[in-house]
Amino acid sequence: MDARIARTLALIEAHLNERWTVQRFAASAGLSPSRFMHLFRHVMGMSPGQYLQERRMVRARALLERTFLSVGEAMTRVGCRDPSHFARDFRRHHGFPPSACRVFGRPRRAAPDYNVRP
Repeated sequence: MDARIARTLALIEAHLNERWTVQRFAASAGLSPSRFMHLFRHVMGMSPGQYLQERRMVRARALLERTFLSVGEAMTRVGCRDPSHFARDFRRHHGFPPSACRVFGRPRRAAPDYNVRP
């Protein structure tokens, strides 16, 4: 992998909640915006915006499944600002709404078995 793209990917992961622009992506790699876009697409097979969106959706799901954060808090932590867009994008990416992670994504405690005698 190209070291400049790898450096940008690491920055995105570390600062997923921040606003990213083509100029910021390019500056992180030390390239012009047009050269960066071409190189990124060649290396990653998608645009930087698509990659960023995918990473945000993956991280949001992990936060919802592994923490007690609300959907709104998880949305904010991954850098999304509009709840309706977040819900739509989450559903498009994962096939179910973010609220479903609260029902299906978390390990449930087993119900007590009252028929067991001590």
